[in-house]
Amino acid sequence: MVATLQLNDVGVRYGKQEVLSSITTPVMKGGEVTAVIGPNAAGKSSLFRRIAGLLAGPGEITIGGLSERAASRGVCYMPQDTSVNTVLTVYESILLARKQGGDHRVSDGDLEAVDEILAALRIEPIAFKGLCELSGGQRQLVSLAQTLVREPQILLLDEPTSALDLHRQVEVLALIRNLSRRHEICVVLAVHDLNQVLRVADRVLVIDGGTMVRCGPAETVITSDLLRNIYKVDGRIERCSRLCAQVIIDGPIVRQA
Repeated sequence: MVATLQLNDVGVRYGKQEVLSSITTPVMKGGEVTAVIGPNAAGKSSLFRRIAGLLAGPGEITIGGLSERAASRGVCYMPQDTSVNTVLTVYESILLARKQGGDHRVSDGDLEAVDEILAALRIEPIAFKGLCELSGGQRQLVSLAQTLVREPQILLLDEPTSALDLHRQVEVLALIRNLSRRHEICVVLAVHDLNQVLRVADRVLVIDGGTMVRCGPAETVITSDLLRNIYKVDGRIERCSRLCAQVIIDGPIVRQA
């Protein structure tokens, strides 16, 4: 059973202030990666929290196709802030995340799942370190492990690679894409690097000023016009082949005094 996610006229308000409005998407399906992009303070994090059920607001969020086994986990959300204040080790924190919302008895299968995600993210060497001992990048990888170990069918990732070096960004995003394909996970993620978006995303949703500007295939959404109108830079998209493209930035748009 393939999970699906669709937004219809979704918005978010903080008190009387409307920070997000009229977000409507096509059906996002398991096995697909949708990248949410836009400038800082566009409303991306508010959208993730709205989908995760942490914020109220107008509109309808339709989630379908969740299997009975995953219903208790349903939508898994990794926030942008991965700071911690706990005495748990990395291993304990991932195991605790695995048991969240379910039977608290630990099985051999649970331990195997933790071991597998530690290996997939190559963080076995820090498995028995305390969370408070970790660097920002290590905390981000552990937070991702805590999310993936729950075997979600709908996965929301708010800038999951922002604290990682370039090699680890490429590695982690490739892992997320492969997991999406292999296990038919519906992935929605926010990423600032448009070249990474072109590498991993099937669909791109652009938010600016609290509204959706465009939504469609990555190769048709990320254009020179997008760079100019949304990011205020001059640039171009160079396509090496049908499956390979690169964003080239020439410089910021110079505003006239």
